[in-house]
Amino acid sequence: MSKAKAPKPKTGLARCMELAQDRKGLVYFSAVLSSLAAVASFVPYIAVYLIVREIVSGYPKVNGAEIWGYAWLALIGIAANILLYFAAIFCSHIAAFGTLYELKLKFAQHITHIPLGYHLTIGSGRMRKIMDENIESVEGFIAHQFPDFVASVTAPAVMVILLLIADWKFGLCTVVGIILAFFVQFMGYGSKEMKDNMANYQTALEDMNNASVEYVRGMPVVKAFGQSAGSFEKFSKSVKAYTEWVLKFSLGWQNCMPAFTTIINNIYLLLVPFGIIRAMHTEDYRSFAMTFLFYLIFVPAAAGILNKIMYVSESFMQIDSNVARMDEILNIPVLPETERPVVPASNDVTFEDVSFSYNGDAENMAVIGVSFTAKAGTTTAIVGSSGSGKSTIANLISRFWDVTDGSVKIGGTDIRNISQQELTKRVSFVFQDIFLFKQSIFDNIRMGCPDATKEQVIAAAKAAQCHDFITKLPDGYDTVIGTKGVHLSGRERQRIAIARAIIKNSPIIVLDEATAFSDPENEYLIQKAFEKLMKDKTVIMIAHRLSTIKNADKIIVMDKGHKTEEGRHSELLAKGGRFAVLWADYTSSMDWKLGGKAVQA
Repeated sequence: MSKAKAPKPKTGLARCMELAQDRKGLVYFSAVLSSLAAVASFVPYIAVYLIVREIVSGYPKVNGAEIWGYAWLALIGIAANILLYFAAIFCSHIAAFGTLYELKLKFAQHITHIPLGYHLTIGSGRMRKIMDENIESVEGFIAHQFPDFVASVTAPAVMVILLLIADWKFGLCTVVGIILAFFVQFMGYGSKEMKDNMANYQTALEDMNNASVEYVRGMPVVKAFGQSAGSFEKFSKSVKAYTEWVLKFSLGWQNCMPAFTTIINNIYLLLVPFGIIRAMHTEDYRSFAMTFLFYLIFVPAAAGILNKIMYVSESFMQIDSNVARMDEILNIPVLPETERPVVPASNDVTFEDVSFSYNGDAENMAVIGVSFTAKAGTTTAIVGSSGSGKSTIANLISRFWDVTDGSVKIGGTDIRNISQQELTKRVSFVFQDIFLFKQSIFDNIRMGCPDATKEQVIAAAKAAQCHDFITKLPDGYDTVIGTKGVHLSGRERQRIAIARAIIKNSPIIVLDEATAFSDPENEYLIQKAFEKLMKDKTVIMIAHRLSTIKNADKIIVMDKGHKTEEGRHSELLAKGGRFAVLWADYTSSMDWKLGGKAVQA
């Protein structure tokens, strides 16, 4: 029995309508109003024709009352067009803003539930572009392009009907010009090359955004080595790639757009010769002249209406690409939540035969078959060379990713059976790379416990050894980081992060290279802060600086994703294995001086 095919995912207009599902009534009402506005836009041209006909047919005696009636008809048509289009845009904007609000909330919520690894691989520049530009384009499409699209479809349909009703021969002549113009247009923007150019243009723009963010963040290094933007290879290449694709995309229109514009604005060049030929064979010249006059007035007006389709068609190309990129993120599977969450009985952390790969490739595992237990109230250190899997272990504890094989448990409960809220409450992180929001120091510390009082925040800051430097800042705890020239050093930011963890008071603490680049004075202060932070907690410490883990209750030694040794500092040294080699290398580096080893007096 054959399996039913999965429905093809919606794109472009269909996807936008799906996103605006809750406001579809407003969107469709906007479409109706826009269609009526398009119809009303023809009224002034018809009124002008009627005025001219009345003047020509009645000359030298002209019916002034009838002419004034047609003039009022033209004015009513203009007013109706403006009011109906305004009402259409008003309705579409209400629907668009509501859709944008819900879509941004959905997107923001979604990216908080996808594995952290996707944030690292996608990049902050690309994520910002998708959230700001691509999602904003959905609002612009629903608010502006969709009503214009409906009008651009309705107007030609009404126009063709009018042209054929007035005189089917002149009508067909005009329609031939319109068809020729659209054939040229669709040959351009509908081609596979143009669609590929649009996709490559969008990708190049995202890559340039990513490289730009990285370049700005790395500005101190760039300046320190006297480098320029051109020498920053990734940034330079991304700018060149963007330039290449934006030119290809733009130049892709160089033939079809001028051709379309030329034909659509000069249909009368087909109409005039045809009219001359017909005039030579007409019997009722007066009637023919009035009909010919109608087309000469009406057809140039059609150019303005039909030109809108060119821009609407371009917006369709862009919305297809923008929605596809947005859905690429929305389709990333979130970490599944258990329907029956369990509260762990203790704060022991256990790895049971854990294997994990960042890309799902079984031949490229970051950790392989790792098992150990970090008992509640003890400190477990994880050491190893770069790329050995230390930080991966730290990330798996907070379920930044789900394990590929095996299980990570807290209190004997698989963390996949613990609610995300409970897991977040139980585990605190102090990273090597500290991120502080552009808010007051008080708010940055209180982020660990939003209900904390000022007294509790100050107590946490004192415990983290950062109260003294905070009080010396211009506004103390109310100082906003990054304003008025206030910038904190790495060690100061580090201690604020520790204060944040202290006030959160989680029973499990993960320290990922928290003292890797500390100077001796700062390391002393951080160690004092750790005494408060680590008291009676389950601590898992990732460290390169081996002096910081001498007193750990247990040391796990990692090498190329495998756990090779486990024990206390003295036990591992006595074994003479991998840890002993790491320790010898570390102590040797402590004696290293420029030009050779230090000479002991």
